[in-house]
Amino acid sequence: MTAGAVSLGLLGSCLSVAQAAAAPVRGSDTTAVHTTGDAVPLEQDSVLLPENLDESSQALDDELSLPLPEALEGEASELATPALGEDEPVTEEFSSPDPQTGSAAAQAACRTQLAAAQAADSDSPVACVQWGTSAPAADLRAAVDAWPVPKWCDDHGANGKWYVNRFKACGIFPADLTVTNPRTGAVVGRMHYLTRAYAYSARDVKTWGYQVELLEVNSSGVAKGSSAVGSGTCAGKCKVTKSTFPSQAMSKSKEPVGQFFLDTTIKTSPKGQKGDGQATAAWTFTNPAWAGPSTQMKLPTPAVRCDNALPGTSKPGCVMPHIPEMVYAKNGEYPELAEHIAYAQNTKKLPGKHGTKSYLSRLTDKKKIKENRGKACPASLKRPKGKQCDEYPFASTWQGAKTGGGKFSRRMIDGRQNEEGGKALGRFYLYNRIIEKDKFLVWIK
Repeated sequence: MTAGAVSLGLLGSCLSVAQAAAAPVRGSDTTAVHTTGDAVPLEQDSVLLPENLDESSQALDDELSLPLPEALEGEASELATPALGEDEPVTEEFSSPDPQTGSAAAQAACRTQLAAAQAADSDSPVACVQWGTSAPAADLRAAVDAWPVPKWCDDHGANGKWYVNRFKACGIFPADLTVTNPRTGAVVGRMHYLTRAYAYSARDVKTWGYQVELLEVNSSGVAKGSSAVGSGTCAGKCKVTKSTFPSQAMSKSKEPVGQFFLDTTIKTSPKGQKGDGQATAAWTFTNPAWAGPSTQMKLPTPAVRCDNALPGTSKPGCVMPHIPEMVYAKNGEYPELAEHIAYAQNTKKLPGKHGTKSYLSRLTDKKKIKENRGKACPASLKRPKGKQCDEYPFASTWQGAKTGGGKFSRRMIDGRQNEEGGKALGRFYLYNRIIEKDKFLVWIK
């Protein structure tokens, strides 16, 4: 790692054994068990800290990180939906996290700045910046050498797109700075650079972080020796608690770094609050040879959802717009459970299958969950010795036997597998902060 780079990670990317054991659990045929052994939180005013990812959590990140999900056809964006339990409406509009959506505005700002210089009959160079759509492999190798990025981030190349998992978002964005003599129209300097953007949240802390790093790939003319300076803002249910992006020189050996910490402004009580926030980093370039600073670059993060609505814990936490997947393996701990779900998804065409947009959504109402279970696996149904009734879709989803309109599958499976598989589902809900109506999928391997 070079002197200018700071690598920040996600706090608590995997459940410890103790945390997993303490999660609220529910087997398909058993009574819910709730415990109070929540993970130890950071103090409310503490700064979100990095962690050293172990092999298991890195493997999970590599496997499950995906491009930002698009809104389903015919489905309104969730960002525009009023948040449950908000005390006041959010009037700020969120920006698209795709920087290309602002390219027309950036070009207009450049034209305005050049026109003002021309009107003043100035010879002082005017600097303008714009995003690129991709970068050569050699540029990406330079970034990878400089930054210890998550594997799933640099694997996608410097293609100007965000990639997300449940608690992290990362992307490498190519950009160019062009310096023009306003009187002659001649280009007198250029700089090609990369931006590595990294946002990260935590399942049990109300603060999230955002970091940008700028790496010069090459420069020429009066673009050489430029510096970057910036700031951070937050739209929606959030506020900036720390913003650090001082003026720093651009070079191939030291990356200017901007770091921002954001706090959700949802109420910590009563339980059931949630709200979206979006951080934006903005920066300009300066150079003694120019008339003034360059036009401004802005890079919003994907929206971050924070809530205190998770059953099993009173602690607030924040997640990225990623649809998580529960994984069961046919050769794993619960083979009969996995085989039943595979049959339900593939033969009976029930929702929740990996690779589809036919999602399951969590149900937290205990009465409705009981009704789902009673319809799929009534007490009058005979259970062979050592077997329990397993239902799919899960009773704890809106697609369950009753709330889902009566389409379901049931099968008698090994009782231990049914109970332990249900507990694993409870840990999955807790680990990923899956709250009421949150979507998810079930991946049978």
